[in-house]
Amino acid sequence: MSIEVRDEGGRTRVHIRGRWTVAEVSENQPAERPAAARAVEFDVTGLEGLDVSGAWQLRQLEQGLVRDGGRAAWSPARPELLDFIDRTMHEEGEPPPPARTPVRGLAGVLHEVGETVVLAKEGALDLLGFVGAVTAGAGRIAGSARRLRMPSVVRHVYETGVTAVPIVSLIAFLIAVIVAYIGAQQLRKFGGEIFVVDLVTVSVLRELGVLLTAIIIAGRSGSAYAAEIGAMKLNDEVDALRAMGMDPVEVLVMPRILGLVIALPALTVVALLSWYLVDIPLGQYVERVQGSISEYTFWVGIIKAPVFAVLIALVGTLRGMQVRTSSRELGRLTTAAVVQSIFLVILADAVFAVIFMELDI
Repeated sequence: MSIEVRDEGGRTRVHIRGRWTVAEVSENQPAERPAAARAVEFDVTGLEGLDVSGAWQLRQLEQGLVRDGGRAAWSPARPELLDFIDRTMHEEGEPPPPARTPVRGLAGVLHEVGETVVLAKEGALDLLGFVGAVTAGAGRIAGSARRLRMPSVVRHVYETGVTAVPIVSLIAFLIAVIVAYIGAQQLRKFGGEIFVVDLVTVSVLRELGVLLTAIIIAGRSGSAYAAEIGAMKLNDEVDALRAMGMDPVEVLVMPRILGLVIALPALTVVALLSWYLVDIPLGQYVERVQGSISEYTFWVGIIKAPVFAVLIALVGTLRGMQVRTSSRELGRLTTAAVVQSIFLVILADAVFAVIFMELDI
């Protein structure tokens, strides 16, 4: 591999000769490099061999010229491997620029505010586009049932629902124990131990059961969704699906959403065991349960579950689809998926509480 620089009629011409492959690049570097000029023509007619390593070296020469304010031309044509590297760097993102000097004072504050607003706008646009894609995918599935991938839906129901039964049951049992013991301890002072049944029944059915189950699923399945799809993005499997003419939303996102919408309501059904903890006879316990539960108590809790499931699945799959460059970004977005899912679940629960209060339910 060699470079010969000539000045031909006021124009700098760089002749690229020899084999520019990984073996030659690793053994020697070209001794002569083009000086800064307004226009440089790279002549590759003498190029005998070129691979990605050699193309990277040529691209570095070209980029150095451009950074110095020059203009590059190729004769007879620019090697295709350089175009391939350009496309790859555009998709993956160029190496981060050197850290800029922080701006202090009022200008620094305005800069941070502006940057935050721009990032928030980009995030909102990503979310809006993703929700639109999911809505369009749901419409296509509703119009043609053959688009629904039932084996995938069943697998996700099993992974998010059946395998989560032990941990969800354990957490629900422990929460019921805590509420029952605290309630019995306080109500015993007033001789109202029997009302522990009302306390546990209403709190678990209306709020604690579905809310804690959703939080557990957000940490368990929401993170799994983000990690699975993010790993597929890093391995170019999502691009491979597009290359085969498949829609990643229909193949990856919709089965996970439907699976979680089916699994989460099923996981919200918990047992109430306070009668054993406070020595209430079983018959009296059943009577109090029937008296404390209104016609809406169970459905107020269960109706929240599909909404929570959609929020968890949307956030998890969205963050997974946003993975681009590295495993570090995968970890960051997986963590973001869990935190944002839990936040949205609690926010939605607060909205439901206000709605039910206004409706006097």
